[in-house]
Amino acid sequence: MTTLFISDLHLEDSRPEATGWLRQLLHGPARDAEALYILGDLFEFWIGDDVLSDTARDVARELSALNEAGVKCHFQHGNRDFLIGSDYSRQADLNLLPEHQVIDLYGRPTLLLHGDTLCTDDTEYQAFRRQVRDPAFQALFLDKPPEERLAVARQARDASRQHTGETAMGIMDTNEQAVIDAFRTHGVRHMIHGHTHRPATHRHRIDESSEGERIVLADWYEAGSYLEVGPKGSRSVTLKP
Repeated sequence: MTTLFISDLHLEDSRPEATGWLRQLLHGPARDAEALYILGDLFEFWIGDDVLSDTARDVARELSALNEAGVKCHFQHGNRDFLIGSDYSRQADLNLLPEHQVIDLYGRPTLLLHGDTLCTDDTEYQAFRRQVRDPAFQALFLDKPPEERLAVARQARDASRQHTGETAMGIMDTNEQAVIDAFRTHGVRHMIHGHTHRPATHRHRIDESSEGERIVLADWYEAGSYLEVGPKGSRSVTLKP
């Protein structure tokens, strides 16, 4: 048996091909897995469980069907869909995880996270993150009419794209000390995350006697992909169009 990991799908109605890649995964390799972990940014944006797009409804049905087939689906919030709540998670049969979760992955304690908390050099983003993750801010936002929420979400997305285009890649990538601190804080030697859209496997010197492995998941802009982890190791798989 294996466990599958995905992140940064950025699904929305205007990208049906990405939803198709997810459907391919859920009807294919995921059916033979022990569990599926979605490490954030399943959707391009989220303005509340009370306003669902056609894509969100479709994805909920597909994930629920996978759960009914005996494969548990777990979800961590990303920087785009952090407002997914209990209503949608029940509809999709998703198990909501905290932003840092350690699991036993075939005898290897492994830290799971979206990855944005590791990008500490991007101080502008971190300030924005603190604001939008504040419960009081979220309550005020969710109290607005859906049309106003949608306008704010689109404005935030456009600002994020502009920030990405104007900021050096090194600043938006993970900070080495933040990564080492995460390994030490959670007492692990293995880590899986997304967010940076820079898939790779990294090695980090945690201390004089130990080394950590950090696997970064791919985004779903050009193709769908997943990380498959089993007792004998891991491999990244690209979904065929």
